[in-house]
Amino acid sequence: MYRKDLITAEIQKLAEVLARIMGLKLEGKFKEAQSLFDETMEKSFMLPLSILESQDLPAFENWLNEGNLAPEKLDSLSEFLYYELGISAERNSVIAPKLNLVYQFLSDKHKIVHLVNLHRQKTIQQYLS
Repeated sequence: MYRKDLITAEIQKLAEVLARIMGLKLEGKFKEAQSLFDETMEKSFMLPLSILESQDLPAFENWLNEGNLAPEKLDSLSEFLYYELGISAERNSVIAPKLNLVYQFLSDKHKIVHLVNLHRQKTIQQYLS
């Protein structure tokens, strides 16, 4: 029960950070938003920016397999990645395949499939083509 409470509290904090990032973007503070995003990837998800920003999909897949993140935290990561789409074609080409892998990982390893994620998978196909 204690572990679940910790994960729930952490997910709540991550949701607040995501809301802050989105607010900064709406205010036109893109550098601040990117800085907070990058910091969150490294500190909260232990995802090195070198892996996130790379076109090397196997490195990201390896990180997913070795990262041992709780499914709730992976779902939170998918939220962060989803809201990074649409910034630019270059950014889409980096983020979309990784987001797709997170959805597949949640489905295959944790047997978690959300209707929202299924819809988003269809949406990100436009970024993968």
